Amino acid sequence: MTSTAPTSVPMVWPGSAYPLGATYDGAGTNFSVFSEVADRVELCLIARDGAETRINLEEVDGYVWHCYLPAVTPGQRYGYRVHGPWNPATGQRCDPSKLLLDPYGKTFDGAFRWGQALFSFDLEAEDPASGGNPPMVDSLGHTMTSVVTNPFFDWGSDRPPKIPYHETIIYEAHVKGMTQTHPGVPEPLRGTYAGLCHPAIIEHLQSLHVTAIELMPVHQFMHDQRLLDLGLRNYWGYNTFGFFAPHNEYAATGASGAVAEFKTMVKTFHEAGIEVILDVVYNHTAEGNHLGPTINFRGIDNAAYYRLLDEDPRYYKDFTGTGNSLNARHPHTLQLIMDSLRYWVTDMHVDGFRFDLAATLARELYDVDRLSGFFDLVQQDPVVSQVKLIAEPWDVGPGGYQVGNFPGLWTEWNGKYRDTVRDYWRGEPATLGEFASRLTGSSDLYEATGRRPWASINFVTCHDGFTLADLVSYNEKHNEANGEDNRDGENHNRSWNCGVEGPTDDPEILALRARQMRNMMATLMVSQGTPMIAHGDEIGRTQHGNNNAYCQDSELSWMDWSLCEQNADLLAFARKVTRFRRDHPVFRRRRFFDGKPIRSGEQVRDIAWLTPDGREMTPEDWDAGFGKCVLVFLNGDAIPEPDARGERITDDSFLLCFNAHHEDVEVVVPGGGYAHEWTGALDTAHPVGDTDVVLRVGETFMLPARSLLILRKTA
Repeated sequence: MTSTAPTSVPMVWPGSAYPLGATYDGAGTNFSVFSEVADRVELCLIARDGAETRINLEEVDGYVWHCYLPAVTPGQRYGYRVHGPWNPATGQRCDPSKLLLDPYGKTFDGAFRWGQALFSFDLEAEDPASGGNPPMVDSLGHTMTSVVTNPFFDWGSDRPPKIPYHETIIYEAHVKGMTQTHPGVPEPLRGTYAGLCHPAIIEHLQSLHVTAIELMPVHQFMHDQRLLDLGLRNYWGYNTFGFFAPHNEYAATGASGAVAEFKTMVKTFHEAGIEVILDVVYNHTAEGNHLGPTINFRGIDNAAYYRLLDEDPRYYKDFTGTGNSLNARHPHTLQLIMDSLRYWVTDMHVDGFRFDLAATLARELYDVDRLSGFFDLVQQDPVVSQVKLIAEPWDVGPGGYQVGNFPGLWTEWNGKYRDTVRDYWRGEPATLGEFASRLTGSSDLYEATGRRPWASINFVTCHDGFTLADLVSYNEKHNEANGEDNRDGENHNRSWNCGVEGPTDDPEILALRARQMRNMMATLMVSQGTPMIAHGDEIGRTQHGNNNAYCQDSELSWMDWSLCEQNADLLAFARKVTRFRRDHPVFRRRRFFDGKPIRSGEQVRDIAWLTPDGREMTPEDWDAGFGKCVLVFLNGDAIPEPDARGERITDDSFLLCFNAHHEDVEVVVPGGGYAHEWTGALDTAHPVGDTDVVLRVGETFMLPARSLLILRKTA
């Protein structure tokens, strides 16, 4: 039963318009919500038995409605009812029958019960978009509620690690997927923030020399009805409605303890020297298009929060493929985004953000604009501008692929790196020049904007697409379990199954697949830029050919930790190659290669590209028949930038010998002053990368098919 008649009316003070949201100060709580379109706003306090107390907000400053309740403490459930015009033809969708969640809510409780109560149109109507009056079915009891939180937390001596990009190795992970089956994590903690910072997980990350964990969405998100009806869930979490709240399903302590548990996780990672980066989804919300539910933004101020079609505001502009696009041109929506970012840095101590479909945030009138208000705000913000900012530099709208076009403060997921490395190792023709550019930091994309090699976030796989094991095991996607007849997901995967689609017992194919995984791992770690590993690739995690597992909250997506033993060689190799990168600054330079002789009169360069017969490549050679085999000399004496204390950096010199041909290639050890003797440092032809080869100038050796041999200068 619900009631609008309170048993006792709380004392109401005027309060203040800022900060927005529900802010507990130790004595009471200030409530503040923006709505330019509202005629009247009610704050609704919800008791544990469902009884509702409505308080009319009398104070309005600059379209911000507010009050202070001295009797309200953490744990109080609440929402808003917004009274105002209902006129979809002009973009106005106020519906006071809906208990609306606070856009600034710090945590949420309960669950959505799908049905008519969540929608502001008649589900049985022939044309739901016609703009008829809402059916006025109360959503209380069918929707979640916002909850007042306690902001006080003992951070002790917590300090952000502030690891420079060029020393960073990112590990993209899913809170539940990483922990759900780990035998070392106690069962009550599996799938939670507490489980993710368990020593067993941290030890694994440290063994891979990871310096930053990038968490897939942890802002509060919704499991949409279509998936639930199919027996599926929104596993990835790119369906946000609460930009200030850690997702409550990941809290071992429940909704009431989600904030404190998240802070404890961050603090624990910092103690281990690991940064926490959040994958954030400010480009759209869970309310979807005109046929979606009304849970907060739509009912509070639809036209302020969403991009509407100019010609017919009943409908939404959709640059994201999800039904709506957040209106980053509106000052209050921009404020929401910036307030959210600052909150996660100042209150939650996170170290950076990866912006999903970031191109959408940069669309001003229509096109993506490097001079957009969003970029301006980030650039001048004294808090947000100082953390790691990573763009997914594309969306699904026209002109949305913007790799290399973000401003100087930003790094970017480099989709061109991913595509080129995949193509090179699967043997696609005419990729050598592109491969050379990606290996050396993609100066063609980033140098013109004053950025350094580390602006390129290099990756071969991520959550979206095949895992590394599937990349070498499947030519085609196999997404039947998603319930869309295998129509969803990328069709052009740049993958190669090594001769058999899917599982096989053929030892030669299994050996080739393992070598291909090592090739791509090693390439990632010796490339200039900032490397990112997708969780589980180091142990051969498979999704059995599903390249769009967004809805698979099951063993299909969770890490199978038994693979640590089954694929022990691959894990050992991953640990070795990440340590190799950590130990050698020549692979993580802060400046692009020059390619010129180091000193006047010398011919040895900071980098040189050589043919298999040991001579320096000419322009004609880049298109020659040996274009899948190339030697790269990296000069450890030619690192131009000093270390943090201004001291000169020196390192060993290396010769990287790449062979993506399907046959062995005879290689001549180059002369020309590069080295008199080379010793093997890493060999992907070996299951764990071991090699003890010693080679001298002029000697020849056979470079195995589809392998990478790294030689260190010893004389």
